Amino acid sequence: MRLLVVSDIHGNLTAFRGVLAAAGDHDLVLCAGDIVGYGPEPGGCVDTVRGLNVRCVAGNHDVEVTTGESFGSNPYAAKAINIHRGLLGAGQKRWLRGLPSSLELEFEGFRLAVFHGSPIHPLREYVFPMEAQMRGEGFLESTGADIIILGHTHVPYMVKTSSGTVVNPGSVGQPRDGDPRASYALVDLSGNGVEVANERVEYDIDVVTSRMRERGIPEPLASRLYVGR
Repeated sequence: MRLLVVSDIHGNLTAFRGVLAAAGDHDLVLCAGDIVGYGPEPGGCVDTVRGLNVRCVAGNHDVEVTTGESFGSNPYAAKAINIHRGLLGAGQKRWLRGLPSSLELEFEGFRLAVFHGSPIHPLREYVFPMEAQMRGEGFLESTGADIIILGHTHVPYMVKTSSGTVVNPGSVGQPRDGDPRASYALVDLSGNGVEVANERVEYDIDVVTSRMRERGIPEPLASRLYVGR
């Protein structure tokens, strides 16, 4: 079974479409949250995720846009969140509000757990690569999962331990590891075990930044797409 794993789409429909086109054949899409926030097309991203029957958890931006709960967003992010509230329809907001904070799934005998931040603080905690190396074993043991999928950091990684694998696919819509290309992961499950490939794909950043400016989304959120920071 092949899983396409994405996270932090952040309203960047152009990047998301690029990922879907580049990923090739897959059996299911999993998303570790933050469909909205930052980018110019939150509604299009929500509709695409829904249309593909993506199994998805809530991210902090998804919750903040739909409930008003604050997660300490900087002023640029807070302004984008407010703009997104006006761009999303009632049905789209209702669907976002219904997203769970975690998922437990089983495929091909492998147990998967999906969180946006971490198993301990699903919406708030950042688990960067170094933390994943130090704490991954504990996360796997505490959840009983063979594979844990995380997002939130916008930094891709894959950490293997004696108990299983921790995967972060990075960010589709706003990478922050110095590579501006959209980031995603492919996870293959078989009798031979788990194989993870972190992948990148280029997309038309000019189109996205132009739309962001048209919608009044703060310039720093647009210009940072060119440098992946």
